[in-house]
Amino acid sequence: MRAFFSLYSSNLFLVGGTGLLTTWLALYMGRQGVSTFWIGMLTSFYYLGLMLGAKIAYHFIRSVGHIRTFSASTAVVIACIAAHGVSDNLYLWLVLRLLVGLGMMSNYMVLESWLNEQAEPENRGKVFSFYMITSYLGMVAGQFALSRFTELDSAVLFLVCMAVAIGLVPISITRRIHPKPLKPIKVSLFNFVRVIPQSLTAILCAGMINGSFYGLSPLFASKEGFGAEDIAFFMSITVVAGLLAQWPMGILSDKIRRSRLLRFNALMIFIVALGLFLLPLTATLAFILTFLFGLFAFTLYPLASALANSRVSDEERVGVSSALLIAFGVGAGIGSAVIAQLMTYFGHQSLYGAISGLSVLMFLALTYINSKQKGEIMEPDDYVVSASDVTTSPLAATLDPRIDEELAQEQLLIVDEEEAEKERALAEEAAELEQSKP
Repeated sequence: MRAFFSLYSSNLFLVGGTGLLTTWLALYMGRQGVSTFWIGMLTSFYYLGLMLGAKIAYHFIRSVGHIRTFSASTAVVIACIAAHGVSDNLYLWLVLRLLVGLGMMSNYMVLESWLNEQAEPENRGKVFSFYMITSYLGMVAGQFALSRFTELDSAVLFLVCMAVAIGLVPISITRRIHPKPLKPIKVSLFNFVRVIPQSLTAILCAGMINGSFYGLSPLFASKEGFGAEDIAFFMSITVVAGLLAQWPMGILSDKIRRSRLLRFNALMIFIVALGLFLLPLTATLAFILTFLFGLFAFTLYPLASALANSRVSDEERVGVSSALLIAFGVGAGIGSAVIAQLMTYFGHQSLYGAISGLSVLMFLALTYINSKQKGEIMEPDDYVVSASDVTTSPLAATLDPRIDEELAQEQLLIVDEEEAEKERALAEEAAELEQSKP
């Protein structure tokens, strides 16, 4: 794994910096008396930027290469972070969150395409796992850093800029061979609705739950009277729980049907969220409950992904992984805005009230869909470590160890040939029009 140290280091600092920024924005705006709805909209705009960035970044990487794209997008992210300290205009901050999402998705695509191309087939599983682990560690580090800044002033923005800027250094001076030009992935979310409805339903709900957690739970903890150190620990212990739960859940998923585990997770999230909603919280009780929340909420994505991969052919796995990521991003964007509005009307406790209600709906929907589907065919390698947030791009599908590398590249080449055919057809039409002119 030392061969990819520069790429892992860049990912660690990028995720840590942007994770810290997300938490700081929620707390800062809460202290300024900004409506919870607008705090949720900031999160939604970030996820919108991530979704749009997948398409835009492809064209930049194909035009100017990986390192130039990474450098340019990171520079934009740093400029946007610094701009938060220049003006408190809410509409400007919405645009800044959108641009940060665009830039970060570009960076994820650069890192993942680089890892995918240069990882040996026999090591792709380890490469993928270490990449996910650095994402988790970056999230935790970012939250712990917040505990050093009790005033929540612009000094936090300086630290975020420093972290993201340092993330630019390892990949800029790496001596590894640059990857080949990027090939596109064609994904149609609706093509998989009939094939993997359980997985898409679970992923959509997971996006709503996890996206709302990252964007709104710092505000929840602040309203509960927690100080900066307690808020940082509240966030960190949840993410750590998600990381610790990955391997035990993977073992369980080889012995118990993933469809059952998804429904069990939904029930446990309901119970834990209900406790956070109804019980008078002390710091210790809140830490215990949020740790349990992380165990079950942050394993929804890998369980749903494993279930999806058990129901499709090898040829469809690249598209499935990308479709699941899109569904997660859509859920995170919608969930943050809707739950923030509920918090505006009913108070900060309604964050976990809404999550408990959402988990019940997820359980009922999964139960109904499962009754209509055939039993899954389980394979021991279907479950892989996945991040608890959108810290990957559609290109992570080709890095996923469940997907045969040669088959993945073949699918990408087919899409690339289709794009080339379209370009040739347009060129021929243009030539014919030019010849027809008097």
